[in-house]
Amino acid sequence: MKNDSPLLADLNEKQREAVLTTEGPVLVVAGAGSGKTRALTNRIAYLIRERGISPWNILAVTFTNKAAGEMRDRIVRLLDAKENTAALPTIGTFHSVCVRILRKHIHLLDFENSFVIYDDSDQQILMKHIFADLKINEKELNPRAVLNHISAAKNRLIGPEKFTSQADSYFAEKVARLYGPYQERLKKNNALDFDDLLMKTIELFKTHEPILDQYQERFRYIHVDEYQDTNHAQYTLTNLLAAKYRNLCVIGDHDQSIYSWRGADITNILEFEKDYPEAKVIKMEQNYRSTQFILDSAQAVIVKNKKRKEKRLWTERDGGDLVRIWIAENERHEGELAANEIRQALRGYEFPDYRDFVVLYRTNAQSRVLEEVFMRHGIPYKIVGGIRFYERKEIKDLLAYLRVIANPTDSVSLLRIVNVPQRQIGPKTLEKLQTFSNIKDCSLFEAMIRVQEIGEELPDAKREKVERFVKLIRGLQRRNREVPTGALIKFILDESGYKKFLDDGSIEGEARLENAKELISVASKYDKLEPGISLNVFLEEVSLVSDLDSLDAKDNAVTFMTLHSAKGLEFPWVFICGLEEGLLPHSRSMLEPSELEEERRLFYVGCTRAMDRLYLLHTKNRMLYGESQTVIPSQFLDDIPQELAQRNDASLMQRPARLATFGEKPIPVEKPLFEFSDGDRVRHATFGEGMVVSVTGGIITVAFKNPQYGIKKLAITIAPLEKI
Repeated sequence: MKNDSPLLADLNEKQREAVLTTEGPVLVVAGAGSGKTRALTNRIAYLIRERGISPWNILAVTFTNKAAGEMRDRIVRLLDAKENTAALPTIGTFHSVCVRILRKHIHLLDFENSFVIYDDSDQQILMKHIFADLKINEKELNPRAVLNHISAAKNRLIGPEKFTSQADSYFAEKVARLYGPYQERLKKNNALDFDDLLMKTIELFKTHEPILDQYQERFRYIHVDEYQDTNHAQYTLTNLLAAKYRNLCVIGDHDQSIYSWRGADITNILEFEKDYPEAKVIKMEQNYRSTQFILDSAQAVIVKNKKRKEKRLWTERDGGDLVRIWIAENERHEGELAANEIRQALRGYEFPDYRDFVVLYRTNAQSRVLEEVFMRHGIPYKIVGGIRFYERKEIKDLLAYLRVIANPTDSVSLLRIVNVPQRQIGPKTLEKLQTFSNIKDCSLFEAMIRVQEIGEELPDAKREKVERFVKLIRGLQRRNREVPTGALIKFILDESGYKKFLDDGSIEGEARLENAKELISVASKYDKLEPGISLNVFLEEVSLVSDLDSLDAKDNAVTFMTLHSAKGLEFPWVFICGLEEGLLPHSRSMLEPSELEEERRLFYVGCTRAMDRLYLLHTKNRMLYGESQTVIPSQFLDDIPQELAQRNDASLMQRPARLATFGEKPIPVEKPLFEFSDGDRVRHATFGEGMVVSVTGGIITVAFKNPQYGIKKLAITIAPLEKI
C-alpha cells in the first residue's frame, strides 16, 4: 500500500486516514465544512488507482442526482478517466441504483422489465381513480395525504397487510383501505412509484438469494454519503449488499440530521457500531469554512442534544468577528436590520457582490416581509428552494377569490378558483357556461347566475353545483361589506373549503396553510379602513408588489432560503431570522424531545453555513395570522456564551422610531425611510428619476423622466424610492 500517493497530498491527517482505511466497515463522522466530499472521492480513486480494485466492484450512493454528478466529475478528474468508461465505479442515488437492478430482474417478482415509474402527479391521478371506484369523496379524504402515509409506510418497509393490522386511528384505517388497491392498480399498469424502487429491490434480494449474492460479489466496496439521512429502507438495502464482505464506508454527521419528516432515521448513524462492532470510527473535525467564534457558538448549542456522539469542530481561522445577536421591534424591523447591514457592507463598491449574503428562515411564510423590505431598499434577491411569496399557488388562489369578490366579471380569476377545491364544475360545464355568456353578451359569472336559462343540455346536478358556487361568492361579497380584508380571507378559507384543502395532514400542507395565514397578516394592515374599501386598497398594493417582484430576479442577488434548503451550502455572511419560540424551535416540536433535538440540529446547520459573519435575529413582536403577538426569544440563543456574541442595546428598543445597530445610523421601524410630498424629485432603483404627482394613503404616483416607464403607481412602503 502506497502512502506517497498524490491522492493523499494536501489532505489532513483524518482525511488521509479515511482514504487509507480501505478494508472493513468504516464510519467517517464528518463535521460541517470538514471536506468530506474530497475525502470520499479521493478514497474511491485510491481504491482504484493504488489498491487495484476494479471499478466494477465499487458502489457509491448519495441522495441527489446533483450530488452524484459532482461526485462522478471529481472522480473522473482524479483518475483522468473518460465519462461512461469501465474506469468508473457505479455512482448514483439509491433510486437510480435500484432502477438498474430492477430493469434486469424484476420479472422474478412478476413484473415486466419494461415497467414505468410514476411521479407525484401520476400517483395522484391513479389514487383519484381509486377514489372514484370506491365512491370516496375527495372533500372528506385528501388523495395527497393518503399517498404521503403510504409513502411513509413503504419507507419503513410496511406493506398493505401489515399496515392494515397496525392501523390504530380512523385516518390510518382509511389509508389501509386504499393501500392494497393502490398497489394492485400499480401492478396492473406495470408501474412502480419511487418508494417501490427500494421496496421491490429489497423484496428481490430477500426472496432470490442468488441475485443478492450476485450483487454482493459485484459491490464489494460500498460507500454511502450523508448516512444520517438514510431511512429504514435505504438502511436495509445497504446492509443487505454489505453483509458478505462488510467493506462499507458510511460518511455523515449526526449533528446535521434534519430530515426525519422525510423518514430519515438518525439512529442509523448513531448505532452503526452496533451493526458493525469491528468498525473503525474516524472523526473529521477540522473545519475549512468558518471562524472559531462561529464554530464555538454552534457547538455551544448542539452539545445540548442527547442523541449525538461527541465531536468538536476546530479551525485554523482563530477568532473572527463575534456573532451578532440582534433583537428587533417586529418582523419588518428585523428585515430592515439585515437590509441595512448589507447596504453598509457594500457601500462604496461600484459592482457590489450580493451573492455573498444569505437570509435564512424556518418557514417559507417568513419570506414575505423580508421580500418587501429588500424591495424597498432596492436590494436584489432570489429565493432558492422555494417560490416568491406572491407566486405561490395558495397565495394566487386566495388572491383570485378576493378579485372575484371585488370584481365578479374577472373571468381569469373566476376560472382559477371555480374548481379549487374540487366542486365538479368541469370543462364541459364551463364550456356551456362560456357559450351562454357569449350568446347573451354577459360575463361568465352572470352566466352562472342565470344557469337555469341554459336548459336541458346542462344536467340538473351540474346546475345545482354552479348555483352552490354562486351562493358561496355572493355570501363572501356580503362578508366583504361587513368586515375588513383580513377577516374576509378567514371566511374564504373556512366557507370555501380551501383551508381543509390546504391542510391535508402533510408537512407541505402545513407550510401552505402558514402561507395562507401570512396573507391574513398582510391584509390586516388595512383593518382600519372601511369594509369594501379595505379590499380594493389591499388588492391595489398587492398588484404593485407583484410588479416589483419581477424586477429583482437577478443572478447577482442576496439569497433567501429556508434552513432546510441551506444544507450543504456556504456563504460569507449569514442572517438567520425569526429565532423565537414557536418558529425556531417550531411550535410542533415543543412537546416531543426528539423533534426539539432536530430543531436544534437545524439551527446548528444554519450557523455552520457562515464563513465570516453570522447574524442571529429575533423580534419583540411578530404579526402572526393577522394579530401582533409578543414573542419569546429562541431558547437556542441562551446557549451561546456571552463572550462569543455581541448584542444590540436592548435599551434602544424603547425608541421604536430610532432603533440602531452597532455604530450605524438609526433605522426606522414602521415609518418609511422618506416622507414624500407632491412635487418631490425622487429616484427609483430601476425606473430612474421622476417627480411625485400625488400621494394617497400608501400609494405614490410618480412621473418618470424615462418615457419607457412614464407614470407609475407604487407602494410607498415597498418601492425602492429615495428623495433627490
